[in-house]
Amino acid sequence: MLLSAVVHTYSLRYMLPAALMLGSAPTYLLAWGCWRAMSTVFPERLYRKVDDRLYVIYQSMVLFFFQHYTGVQIMLYGELPKKENILYISNHQCTVDWIIADMMAVQQKALGHVRYVLKDGLKYLPLYGWYFSQHGGVYVKRSAKFNEKNMKNKLQSQMKAKTQMYLVIFPEGTRYNPNIPKVISDSQAFAMKEGLPVLKHVLTPRVKATHLAIETMQDYLDAVYDITVAYEGTITPSGQRREAPSMAEFLCKECPRIHIAIDRISVKDIPKEQTFLRRWLHERFENKDRLLTEFYEATDPENRNKFPGEGHIAKLSMKKTVPSLLLLTGVTAGMLCTETGRKVYINTWIYGTLIGCLWVSLKA
Repeated sequence: MLLSAVVHTYSLRYMLPAALMLGSAPTYLLAWGCWRAMSTVFPERLYRKVDDRLYVIYQSMVLFFFQHYTGVQIMLYGELPKKENILYISNHQCTVDWIIADMMAVQQKALGHVRYVLKDGLKYLPLYGWYFSQHGGVYVKRSAKFNEKNMKNKLQSQMKAKTQMYLVIFPEGTRYNPNIPKVISDSQAFAMKEGLPVLKHVLTPRVKATHLAIETMQDYLDAVYDITVAYEGTITPSGQRREAPSMAEFLCKECPRIHIAIDRISVKDIPKEQTFLRRWLHERFENKDRLLTEFYEATDPENRNKFPGEGHIAKLSMKKTVPSLLLLTGVTAGMLCTETGRKVYINTWIYGTLIGCLWVSLKA
């Protein structure tokens, strides 16, 4: 009985935030849908500006839970410049990596401009999959199935509307997970086949999406942000690296601190030809590998669990997250208090999901 109560209490630590975030999704989609219908008579640029503003509201609520609720400490190594059009490349370990991009963007007042290059299968996520595409996200497949034309058209439409860009790419293509050694060994075998140095704490990056983004937007982007993320507490007592926290584990406050190393590279300093860009990108991941090796394996305990240089805490005011939380949960609760509101809410879940899946399938 006692054990059952403890497990139940533990589960509530992530179930309540998850319920509020997921439960607000239909409310958000309805608000966005109304604006999308109204904006058909307005210029595309105006639609995207308001869409970015709406996106800030929802993602601010997400940051309330992932940053304020969890109490996680964000340690930044390197300075973030003023808001600019950027390509964000990072190592990929878990689903929380998506939120890290938000945590970085909010520091630059660019939260609404975050757009992701995502695995193709994620487009079928209920409500979210369709909306991410509408917000400017790009779904891609790996290897020969990669649709370069689709991604290029999507990026060009964003530039045509003069949309501010915070494009997030995880070049590894899949997560680094010590519990799935085959993925790591396959990645290392691919590096050897290509004559590239073998990496230990990251996977061999794939170049197609990064190359296409830089090639298409080279006159639009200001810089590439090379981001290296390490989750504190992912080393076992025996010194073995373990899996990074899932979203549920993170919301259960199992990660006390996140370390983020930032390296800003001007687009002018990046090679454009794919062969040279492949080498450049691999060198960036070699640097990540060195940083993570030092982070996890430093012989001096004082240098372990931190990146070189002086880190500073990224602070986020409650004023930037609580109003969004109150607005979305308040409107959602109001809908659920009436019979008509409940019908609209449920139909949004059902038909929004079905229409969204149909839409992304046809677009593919």
